[in-house]
Amino acid sequence: MEFLRDADIEPAALAGKRVAILGYGNQGRAQALNLHDSGVDVVVGLRGGSGSTIEVEAAGLETALVEDAVASAQLVMMLAPDETHAALYREIEPQLQQSAALGFSHGLSVRFGFVRPRADLDVFLIAPKGPGTALRSLYAEGKGMIAVWAVEQDATGNARNIALAYGRAIGSGRAGLIASSFAEEAEADLFNEQAVVWGAVPELLIAGFETLVEGGVSPELAYLECVGELKLIADLIEARGIAGMREAISNTAELGALLGGRRIVDPGVRERMAQVLAEVRAGKFAAELESEESKGYPRLDRVREENRETLLEKTYRRLSDTED
Repeated sequence: MEFLRDADIEPAALAGKRVAILGYGNQGRAQALNLHDSGVDVVVGLRGGSGSTIEVEAAGLETALVEDAVASAQLVMMLAPDETHAALYREIEPQLQQSAALGFSHGLSVRFGFVRPRADLDVFLIAPKGPGTALRSLYAEGKGMIAVWAVEQDATGNARNIALAYGRAIGSGRAGLIASSFAEEAEADLFNEQAVVWGAVPELLIAGFETLVEGGVSPELAYLECVGELKLIADLIEARGIAGMREAISNTAELGALLGGRRIVDPGVRERMAQVLAEVRAGKFAAELESEESKGYPRLDRVREENRETLLEKTYRRLSDTED
């Protein structure tokens, strides 16, 4: 594994280059601000009448219409939602300069063919391994967030240097840049989202909460036991690793974890995890994402509404004093 830090990276590949950021959401805002504070010439491409214009300009960043931002830049970062990349790329391709660099922070749209970049473009990936809010706050503290980098297309022979210089400029070189590929990053990230942190873990918390409530435990105590302690274990794992976390808890908790954990995450769970990974690699999820976007996100809208009205969420609002 190639693991690089600031001292290993030559920043000159970005010298004199203008970077256009397309998408001012979680990652777009953080990367634009970090680049700006690193002395990079940044412009944020926005739609006419975008509600983000005031926010972007208040942050001290330059704005332009999407087509003008792209035409003026030697490096364009695709930080809009993944499922919009196909239409966005078709729109901007005529404005992309010859031999420009096209960057992504998730490999999905290239790995699964949403975007098929022009042959003259350098195509690279810088994927910070965390949310944009943390990327920005860590940068402001003089720290950084580990990121994955990759090159999909090296038209100029300079794509690697551009990717690494970009990662350095957003602060990720302070923590470390790990070499990967668009396919590996996309598949691992989608697997994690579905089968581990964002998919399975919340469902496990919900199931535990509901099991205790059905067993006669008050919703408040069930919430504190099954959901409230999640941050504690996350902080311990970050500080000490999983083995260190287990050594830091009580003997009671450690023995309970030993006896109970593998009864829940049994061979059947591992088999289903392998199925999720196989489906991701086969493009099944990418097709689902395209379909959901084309229909206006009906499933996501329905589930968001349902989730807000569950007993668990009502208990959370009571305990956190955010009840309407």
